[in-house]
Amino acid sequence: MKNKYELLSPVGNFPMLAAAINSGADAVYFGLQDFNMRATAKNFTIKDLPEMREMCNKSKVKMYLTLNTIIYEDELSKIEKVVKSVAGKVDAVICWDMSVIALCKKYKVPFHISTQASISNVESAKFYEKLGAQKLVLARELSLKQIKEISKKIKIPIECFCHGAMCVSESGRCFTSQFLSCKSANRGECTHPCRRAYKIIDLTDEKNELVIENNRVMSAKDLCTLPFIEKMKEAGITSFKIEGRNRSPEYVATVTAVYRKALDKKLSKEEIEESLEELKKVYNRGFSSGFYLKMPTADDFSNSDSGEQTEKKIFIGTVEKYYDKIGVALIKMNFGPLAIGDEIYIIGNKTGVVRNKIESMEVQNKKVDSVEKGQEVGIKLPECRKGDEIYLIKNK
Repeated sequence: MKNKYELLSPVGNFPMLAAAINSGADAVYFGLQDFNMRATAKNFTIKDLPEMREMCNKSKVKMYLTLNTIIYEDELSKIEKVVKSVAGKVDAVICWDMSVIALCKKYKVPFHISTQASISNVESAKFYEKLGAQKLVLARELSLKQIKEISKKIKIPIECFCHGAMCVSESGRCFTSQFLSCKSANRGECTHPCRRAYKIIDLTDEKNELVIENNRVMSAKDLCTLPFIEKMKEAGITSFKIEGRNRSPEYVATVTAVYRKALDKKLSKEEIEESLEELKKVYNRGFSSGFYLKMPTADDFSNSDSGEQTEKKIFIGTVEKYYDKIGVALIKMNFGPLAIGDEIYIIGNKTGVVRNKIESMEVQNKKVDSVEKGQEVGIKLPECRKGDEIYLIKNK
């Protein structure tokens, strides 16, 4: 491991992968089209693995494949083909179903035990350690005190989530989506009924409705451990995992960069406050300490229906050409306006995410202060590529 503490970032597509690498991730975790807990994400294919490996190797970033759903009898041959095909192409598989563990051992693929296994005590941890696991992702319902007790008694690394969405159910093992829409959370297909607003009606008299303070009574706030990251280190956690394979490239870039800084040194109070403001810019449902410091209360549930992020992005155009020698990108404006002083995201498969403030623009070799939809404009920008997308950043 190139750093003392491993930072593990979520990736669901190539812009997210580039963003994670550029922002300081030690490792990335991702799914293929099947058998992962984010079936609704774009995910990757086995054919993408060589390109992913090439990108990761340049920065010594490890690749962990998630195969952490329930496996049914009629899928055993299919999952075997997947495990066999990724042998030697990924650094580890994150799993918990015994069939996948057996296949990893058969094809000599290193494996980590997923949080889906709900490892909550020393004996469970020792069982998976003896089974050959190289890392354990503990249950998300543990306190730091409980984690410390487990970490002291096993030899393999402990991984825990440090940031991102939390499920109202036990380590995400929820059947509500399955019952309501035949989309199983345990198969990565959750329709997130917990994130919706509900109204309770007296069926014997529909005029009677129960008024509740927060109608999103099952929607948990996002986990944010930045204020007590030093306590997590002291608990014996050596791998810090960010949730968010269904989120945006700028979310990955921002959260990875913030936690990279926090893992590399002890932050001052001022630095923590500044970093929290950065985290608030990208998608979040408000922040909670989860189970780490205390049992969650009513304050740990979100009131938000569209996130509490302080910024939003608006697609405005694409890069038509980049002139390396002068550092200028030719942008086709699909939407507008765009003006001097505006901030933008440049997002692309190889570029990842770059945030930049517009300082000069030219149309047909003449300096301009603003441009509109339909125009082509030359903008002084950091290195980017043809096809990269340009987004205007606005306060929400």
